[in-house]
Amino acid sequence: MKLLVPIKRVVDYNVKIRVKADGSGVELANVKMSMNPFDEISVEEALRLKEAGKAEDVVVVSIGPAKAEETLRTALAMGADRAVLVETEDQVEPLAVAKILKGVAEAEQPGLVIVGKQAIDDDSNQTGQMLSALLGWAQATFASKVEIGDGSANVTREVDGGLQTIEVKLPAVVTTDLRLNEPRYASLPNIMKAKKKPLDRKTPADFGVDTSPRLKVLKTEEPSGRKAGVKVKSVAELVDKLKTEAGVL
Repeated sequence: MKLLVPIKRVVDYNVKIRVKADGSGVELANVKMSMNPFDEISVEEALRLKEAGKAEDVVVVSIGPAKAEETLRTALAMGADRAVLVETEDQVEPLAVAKILKGVAEAEQPGLVIVGKQAIDDDSNQTGQMLSALLGWAQATFASKVEIGDGSANVTREVDGGLQTIEVKLPAVVTTDLRLNEPRYASLPNIMKAKKKPLDRKTPADFGVDTSPRLKVLKTEEPSGRKAGVKVKSVAELVDKLKTEAGVL
């Protein structure tokens, strides 16, 4: 079975985000970029399934600028077999991403697509669900455990009431949650080898997809700072502050 794993290049999660002076978006110049953390989990799960003998081939795909090649090579260094870069300078929205991934999936014919549940830059949480609908495949979202059987997969999800395990027929789309696994670090020898591996290069036009944005960002601004907390000496003082200052009682 072949596994397809989409990955996204985003601002590193350790970086403090800064808004541009004109409010048109987030400052990306001279900012460290890395693989979306949920996508790292997806790559790791695909590699574990391969190591367990449940898959033979792990293909990673990224949609974005030429610099996304670095992110793909990180996945190759982790152990992925092949990489596909769909190059575009547009800010690609979830529906366009799903349409491109549909074309990639139809070309690669994977048994399972493992998608990060969301990207930490836009937090859309839409691509996996849209891809499932476009392909007409089963979907299992927010996976905290994945077990591959004969023609099906058992996926455990965290829900409000506890854990829910569902069975989906393959091929399917699975979106990953944080507690699914702990991604491995790529070794230096593998990083060096990954630099020499060829990439399949495509464009959105190869899949007949228009990546022009459907949404227009009117303004971006930082959240207002939180007020410092205060300590109270008694319950009576707390109740008084809730009544007179907070106005919640």
